[in-house]
Amino acid sequence: MQLARVIGDVVITRKDENLMGLTLLVLQPIAADGTPAGRTLVAVDAAGAGVGETVFFVRGKEASFPWYPTEVPADAGIVGIVDHWDVES
Repeated sequence: MQLARVIGDVVITRKDENLMGLTLLVLQPIAADGTPAGRTLVAVDAAGAGVGETVFFVRGKEASFPWYPTEVPADAGIVGIVDHWDVES
């Protein structure tokens, strides 16, 4: 799992029928100190996140697990909203 900040949403009028009713969000991965870490990506949201929130997400086949047995065509999925985190200095 990785941390990310939700920086936008995606609106699609024509998409795979297995994505119908699902929210797609633009993520900026972040490091443990909150700084940007890597390229932005689009993820399917299973947690009800919104723009400005910090989330954790998974990549690969695990991204579709929240909708099992439906096979969602996704390689990144938001699986939780972060309330806070602590890092030892």
